Amino acid sequence: MDSTLPAVAEELLKEIKKAFQETSHGTDMFSFRLKFIFGPSAVPALDLVDQRSVTRVMSPSGRTAYQVLGSSGKLYTCYSSCHFCTCPAFGFTVLQKSESLLCKHILAVYLSQAMGACQELTVSEEQLTSILLAEEEDEG
Repeated sequence: MDSTLPAVAEELLKEIKKAFQETSHGTDMFSFRLKFIFGPSAVPALDLVDQRSVTRVMSPSGRTAYQVLGSSGKLYTCYSSCHFCTCPAFGFTVLQKSESLLCKHILAVYLSQAMGACQELTVSEEQLTSILLAEEEDEG
């Protein structure tokens, strides 16, 4: 992970990745720890991973963003390098109230990376720019 999550969260995600590389088993043995560290966003994030809702969007230059199809049907853009999501819950519970480390969308990105469950989509530079600008237009 190239983010700045607390060490205990980083270590748990590394353990999940190692377990999936070695055995391809589910997250059952990690569910308690996921809930303990990430709180109420853990179970919905696992649901998003199970539904294969996470897509890694890459451009030829190597720029990457993630899109997560939320349970409401809305598409959110996430940046794993700085653990940021465009969803309202991230702005409120993570940034404003500091009640959670991450929203369910960013956690789903990290879990899907660890489990090798990301969809992959290669787009042109222009398409990626359009995806990123569309988020700014939605906010403004």
